[in-house]
Order: sequence, then structure tokens, then C-alpha cells
Amino acid sequence: MTRSTAQAQPAGNLPLAKALNEGMRKAMENDPKVLVMGEDVGKLGGVFRVTDGLQKDFGEERVIDTPLAESGIVGTAIGLALRGYRPVVEIQFDGFVFPAADQIITQLAKMHMRSLGALQLPVVIRIPCGGGIGAVEHHSESPENYFTHTAGLRVVACSNSADAYTMIQQSIASPDPVIFFEPKRRYWDKAPVDVEAAPADWRPLHDAHVVNPGEHVTVLAYGPSVKTCLEAAAAAAEEGRSLEVIDLRSLNPLDIDTVTESVNRTGRCVVVHEAPVFSGYGAELAARITERCFYRLESPVLRVGGFSTPYPPSRLEDHYLPDLDRILDAVDRTFAW
Repeated sequence: MTRSTAQAQPAGNLPLAKALNEGMRKAMENDPKVLVMGEDVGKLGGVFRVTDGLQKDFGEERVIDTPLAESGIVGTAIGLALRGYRPVVEIQFDGFVFPAADQIITQLAKMHMRSLGALQLPVVIRIPCGGGIGAVEHHSESPENYFTHTAGLRVVACSNSADAYTMIQQSIASPDPVIFFEPKRRYWDKAPVDVEAAPADWRPLHDAHVVNPGEHVTVLAYGPSVKTCLEAAAAAAEEGRSLEVIDLRSLNPLDIDTVTESVNRTGRCVVVHEAPVFSGYGAELAARITERCFYRLESPVLRVGGFSTPYPPSRLEDHYLPDLDRILDAVDRTFAW
């Protein structure tokens, strides 16, 4: 079934949520085996309206409202993938993914290896992630490290509308399972999206992107933190410091070559993410950078992130999330060595 009344958005500014919607719509038009499923994704269009209008245009057999049972949702997606479908699963909030962890870690990630390559599970699990919307625990988590640690999964994180549009389609086309993190507090940020661009012109799914070239410090970020780092770069420029901001985009596999090329030039690196710093993704980045860039580093790789506490109430989240001041403080400390 194809869309009946909705029309593709022309090239122009789109909110990130709408860019995701258009990307999924395009994938569903191109491949009848693509299905969308999750809690309230159909009639309601999702809590954040990312799937708005898809059920009306593609029908209840391809946009499926599921029970409130994440393990069952992912388990069903695995079965559908084994039958030749390409399920796109929405986890309503980041903290709700943990009931599905068994299915993701012990089944989804391992089936290809377990079958000696005979079976593929092209399942995309969309997870709205991070804080900044005034929500409580289970609704503002950053669980990326649980999945980057799990071999057999591709893990990506979009930060802007243009990437959201292309990366969701690339993830759906992937033969491997993909954990797709979406920065929920950026859903309403608008940016240019060229919906007419050919896939051959898209940035490869697992390539990092230098979003702000610089000379003095490399700042690594992904998802919701990229915008904050760009704001920090603008503030630092007023003080004569040039920050190179890299949007990692793909957490596993990691585009380590782009990262090391930048750090070898700048000699300094700051990693920013919303997840707690202890055992966070920044620790892996710091280790890899130290291994590859040891003789070029002018200071240790510094990390800016959340604290080792459960996610706080909304009145305190501004103190928990990495902000411009904390990033700039880390930049200053890299020059103290």
C-alpha cells in the first residue's frame, strides 16, 4: 500500500521528527517488506508523533500498534525478520528498552553468528534517548553503552534532520540489526533536508562528520550533545580558541580514522555525552585515542558527561546534563598541562 493523501516534503527545513517520518515513509514505499511496530505508533502516531500518518497511509498490517511488552515486540520483530520482513521497532522511551534486553542481546545480536552466517536479522530498533524534556527516570536515559558493548549490533545516533532522514533509511536497508538512537530534545529542531538527493550522494552510515573545523581542540559528541558542542565552539571562538567538533554519528562501528586524524592535528581532545562518565562511551574513545595518538597528545583526553546517579527530577536536570560551561571548562583544562 502506498500513501493516499500525504505528500513528500520538498527540500527545505524540517524538524528532526518529521525528517525521520519522511525517511521511514520513503523506505516503506520502496520496499513492501518494511514494517513499523511499537506502542501507540499507529493511530496516535507515536508519543513524539514520529510515525504520524504512516498507519493511515500504509494500513494496520504494516504499521502495527503493539501491546505494552517490549520483550514481545522485539521477539516478534525477530520472527518477522526470519520470515523476510524488515521490521522497524519503536521503543517508546529509552528506559523502556531494558525489558527487551534479553531478546536484543541474546537473540538479535547473536543469530547471524549462531547460524554461521546463514541467517540475517535486518531489524531496526528506534530509541528516543537523552534528557532535556523535563521527564523523570526511565524517560531520559542514555543506554547506548549497553549496546555498543554487544557484538553483533550496529549502533548509530543522529543529531540533525538531514542525518535523521538518510540514516534511518540506511539502517533499514542494512542486513544487520541496528540500534538507532534519536535525540528526543532535538525532535523539534529544524534543519535543511534534501529529500530529492540520491542515496549515492548520502554520507555513508558509519562515517563521522566534522561539523565545525578547528585547530586547537577536538571535541567529540553524538546525538543531543552535538548542538551543545557547536554552541561551545562558537563561544570559544570569541576567546580565540578554535574547536573542531566531530559528530560521531556511528558508535559501533566507530570511524576511528576521522577521530585520530583530528586529534593528531589538535593534540587535545574532549569527549561529551549525556550518559554517566563512569564506564561511559567516552572511556572507550579515550582509550582508543590514547593508543593511537599518544605521542601527539598535549594533555589527557577529558570527558564531560552525566553523573553516577539515577537521572534526576526535572528541576535538577540542567545541573546533570553537560552544558556550555562544563564543556568550556574542560577545554580550558586541556591547556593547563
